[in-house]
This record gives sequence, structure tokens and C-alpha cells, in this order.
Amino acid sequence: MILVTGATGFLGSELAKLLANSGGHIRCTKRSSSKIPALLTPFNDHIEWVDADMMDIFALADALECVTQVYHCAAWVSLKQADKKPMITTNVTGTANLVNLCNELGIRMVHVSSIAAISVAKPGELITENHHLEQSAENDGYAISKLESEMEVWRGIAEGLDAVIVNPSLILGVSAGTSGTGALFETVRKGLKFYTGGSGGFVDVEDVAKCMVALMNSDITAERYIINAENYTYKAMTTAIAHCFGTKSPAKLAKPWMMGLAWRTAAAIAAITGKDPFIDKTSARAASEIRNFDNSKIKAAINFTFKPVSETISEVCTALKQ
Repeated sequence: MILVTGATGFLGSELAKLLANSGGHIRCTKRSSSKIPALLTPFNDHIEWVDADMMDIFALADALECVTQVYHCAAWVSLKQADKKPMITTNVTGTANLVNLCNELGIRMVHVSSIAAISVAKPGELITENHHLEQSAENDGYAISKLESEMEVWRGIAEGLDAVIVNPSLILGVSAGTSGTGALFETVRKGLKFYTGGSGGFVDVEDVAKCMVALMNSDITAERYIINAENYTYKAMTTAIAHCFGTKSPAKLAKPWMMGLAWRTAAAIAAITGKDPFIDKTSARAASEIRNFDNSKIKAAINFTFKPVSETISEVCTALKQ
């Protein structure tokens, strides 16, 4: 039996779909308040849903009955400053609980981390799996939570856990809708005027799922892999999206001081409304950073060819037009 945590999320649901499409029966965890995504309703005969909060070690133990493989996709993501400490505690403790149980039961794990848990490279160099984030200098709550969660997996590996870690770049896909990276598409569609001077890595959600399955079914263990298809400047990305929608491309550079004003304004609005800020300090800073990622390690490990990001952009734009 295969278990997927976080199967109601963007990546987790795509992974569950891929596994269910293979004809096997899988088990997926969700919170009692979570809804099963429409993407997975056609696979009801192949998916067993169980309510299991990552903080509830007894519910997790029950969910792991007869399981031999675990894909750990569950994580709390929030930009709210008030959520920083509880988000770190939840993500790290939940991962530790799963690591301990998998180690005790001899279950193999693929753990989903993030490029947020990887440090920057020197100017002109690609970021690799060997660039380690300095915990004491990091202020982003999500990055800290992913870094410390990775540390729990590495601790488990040192104790005998059979596990692999993946660090996806910015994940794109139709099923995101207008949430997550889908919000960028919707913003450009509505007439984004500014672009930022940075760059980043992008990858199709289906490719991330395929890489995870390939790694799970390999004999690779105790390794970390960046999952990234291509690096784009944010100007090139927003221009490509605008062209796909037939709208005007962003033409004005948002300079760092402007991004600083944006996150301060967002923080003030969020404090009044109680909603997530549309941008935070860390995101504003990252938007002007050059962060290009090396994908040679994963390509060599599983002989993988990534889907061109341009194809994914076209697919997302087409879906949002409908």
C-alpha cells in the first residue's frame, strides 16, 4: 500500500492522480475539514481517504497500517506573520512524527521540501543541492519550516530511515487554478504593469510527481534533488504569460524600493483585514534576486526529460480562458 499525505493540495493531488492512474490502490490522508479535490473524484475506486492530522501520531500510525511507501506532501503554507511560529511547529513536528513512524515500521519515504530550503549561489553560478541555507540568518517562516523538516528527515536517515528528499522550484499547472502560482497568471491576465528584476526556476506539477515516483521506485536513498525544468527571468515569464493571453506585457521595472513599499502596504492592509498579505518582505526581496537552479543531478539520476515550461504556460492560460 502507498500513502500520500497532503493529497488535497496542488502537488499532492497531482501525485495521487498519477499513482491512481497506474491502476494501483493508494491511501491518502486529509484533515477532517478538508474537501477532496475535484481532480481526484474520478478515482474514488482507487483511493482510500483517511482523516489524519500530521500532529496526531495515533491517527498517523493507523493510516500507515500495511503501508510500504510514503510520499510526504503535507505542509502548512502562510505569509501571515502571526502564523510563523505555529507553521514552523506544525510542519516540523508533523514531519518528525512521520519520520519516526516510517523508521519504526521500515517504510520508504519521499519527502517534499522546497527550493525555499536551499541557499543562493555566488553571482553567475547555478544553485545546486550543495547550497545549504543558513538557519540563523533566515527570517522566512516557511523556509525555516521546510529546512527544519528536512533536518528531521536527515535525522531519520542517520537512524536508518530509507528516504529521498525533493526540492521543487516554482510549480506550475492547470489544477492550481488562480491560487499559488496560478495567481501570477491571473494577475498578468488582468493587466500587470510592472515586472521585477529577478529570476527563478519553474517546473510543471506533473513532472514533479513523475520525478517523485521514479525516485521512490529506484534504489536511491539518502539523497536530495532539486526538481526544476527551466530558469526564467520574471520579466520573461510575465511576458510569455501576457503573450499567451493576448494582453500587454509588463513594461515597467519594479525596483527594490518599490517592492519594499509594496510589502509594507500589504502588511498594513493584512493587519486591518486579517487576510493573508498579497506579498511579504521575503517574497518582495526574492523577486529582485537572481536564483537559477541546476537540474543536472535529477536528470542524471533517473534519466528524466522535463516538459518545456512554455507548454505548461500555454496549458494554464488556455484553462483560465475557459
